[in-house]
Amino acid sequence: MLPDPHAGPAVDPRAERPRRVHRTSWMCLLSGLLFIGMGIRYLTGPDPDAVVMAPLLVGGLGFAAFVAILAKAIRR
Repeated sequence: MLPDPHAGPAVDPRAERPRRVHRTSWMCLLSGLLFIGMGIRYLTGPDPDAVVMAPLLVGGLGFAAFVAILAKAIRR
């Protein structure tokens, strides 16, 4: 079978696309780790005191936000 004279040159589609780079979302990553850690804490052992866990949650989210702000400033 002869090649189609109207078709363009055969090009590998992967060769033309630039590689996508995804930046790490530190806020999402650290918040997810915090919630996983708190979930594991509630599943194991005696129930933790809410008076201790609430400030820990707020402090952990604040720390995650602080790291995300620093990472964004360093990227620029």
